[in-house]
Amino acid sequence: MSGPTGLSGLPKAPDHVEPAPEWGRLDARMLVVRPLHEIVGFVPVLVALLVFGTGDAWRVLLSLAVIVLLVLRGLFSWLTTRYRISESQVELHSGLLSRKRKAVPRDRIRTADLTAKFGHRLFGLSAIRIGTGQHAKGKADGLLLDAVPVPEAERLRVVLLQRGVGHREAAVETAPAEARSTAIATLHRSWLRFAPLSLSGLLSIGAVIGVLVNAANEVDVRISRMAAVKEVVRWARESSLVLVVAVAIAVVLVLAVLGSLLKYVLQYAGYRLTRQADGTVRVTRGLLTTRSVSIEEKRLRGVQVGEPMLLRAGHGAKVSAVTTGLGKEQGGSLLLPPAPRAEAHRVVAEVLRLPEPPTSAELTRHPRRALARRLVRAVGAAVLVEAALLLTVAAWDWPLVLPLAWLVALPAAAWLGVDRYRRLGHALTERYLVSRTGSLDTKTVALQRDGIIGWRIRRTWFQRRTGLMTVTATTAAGRGAYSVPDIGEADGVALALDAVPGLLRPFAEPVSPESRPTPS
Repeated sequence: MSGPTGLSGLPKAPDHVEPAPEWGRLDARMLVVRPLHEIVGFVPVLVALLVFGTGDAWRVLLSLAVIVLLVLRGLFSWLTTRYRISESQVELHSGLLSRKRKAVPRDRIRTADLTAKFGHRLFGLSAIRIGTGQHAKGKADGLLLDAVPVPEAERLRVVLLQRGVGHREAAVETAPAEARSTAIATLHRSWLRFAPLSLSGLLSIGAVIGVLVNAANEVDVRISRMAAVKEVVRWARESSLVLVVAVAIAVVLVLAVLGSLLKYVLQYAGYRLTRQADGTVRVTRGLLTTRSVSIEEKRLRGVQVGEPMLLRAGHGAKVSAVTTGLGKEQGGSLLLPPAPRAEAHRVVAEVLRLPEPPTSAELTRHPRRALARRLVRAVGAAVLVEAALLLTVAAWDWPLVLPLAWLVALPAAAWLGVDRYRRLGHALTERYLVSRTGSLDTKTVALQRDGIIGWRIRRTWFQRRTGLMTVTATTAAGRGAYSVPDIGEADGVALALDAVPGLLRPFAEPVSPESRPTPS
């Protein structure tokens, strides 16, 4: 491919593009790409059949027949799929036995994101997902054009994100192409140190073990009869329990670190966050599968800074967008992968176009009565488990070491309750409502005050006894609701009244100190 290149070597889209009213067909190279992606899942089984198989020819023939069916499926999909982009809507016709006709009005399009798996990149193709931001029964509403040439995908992205003639004319820039985007953040090699500070490595180990066990079962391979497994079992029986546990922990940690590093590289290699001239913030990332997500700034309602405990201990954080029109299945809300905490706050300020990030504002502490609630819930759960273990030991004559070992969890639970309270807080800046909650996974949300469309105030029986409440701001973006838990009653009402003046005032009643319940 020739012509000027943009992010990740992709060709630049033209300054001004028009829709193509005629019906188009997906690229013919999808005949190879789609079966290639689906056959990859059969590779472990085929390898196991050839290496460990017992000579059952019917299993090999059945696997080959499945591959042939996948190829035929790709052929029929290409023959029966058509799409068209008119001035008013995007249409997609597909299917052979079950014909599907979909149409999305262009004024309802919220996202046009590009994804290129390894097979797509191998043949210079990309998949473009057109979303409306609507979700029904857990499924996103929209269209997927699975295989179009990269230049055409870039062209369609520009076309579909245009809003009428006025927007289209405003998108035409006289500046050079390379000057139409501004870099906000790019991946640094030093960020790899944050990869092991998550549970993704352990999850990856579990997934790999599950795939291997499933493949072994498919080909009737008895893992327990393998020589290497027998040798490991023999060594474990002959060694002391302390040595076996220490070696097992060391092996798991090494595999978890390697798995975390591999997953971080696969997900975030080539990461780049830029601001485009068309009023969008664009995130590009991925090694084998590249993903490009555009977030319109006018639909951005805030940001969320996530700090899981291990990542927080390493002074790291990650940033997500609170915006409309993005589905969870796309992973499109990510703005910054695990990175230094200072970098996270800098990205927040850059994305929100503010001199100082609201997520680093000084927070107002909640009443100490909120500390008691967290201690009761954390320590109370540990005490209940301890009591259940003692009853089990008494009834079934189990070893006493179980409840004794669980006693270690009591001070840990107390520390967790204190840390949850210590990290609890809120603030109200000129434009944002800031709330921080959680300990194992601390989340600091800066929600645009103009984006708040309603309030929910909840007072449980225990909260009423202690003069606390939970104030929840509802919005049409992100999770849809963001809470400020266990805030004082007077402070909670004042926060809602000040955050969006006039929204709650018709329903508010003055709370006098005499009318508040006495904390018990």
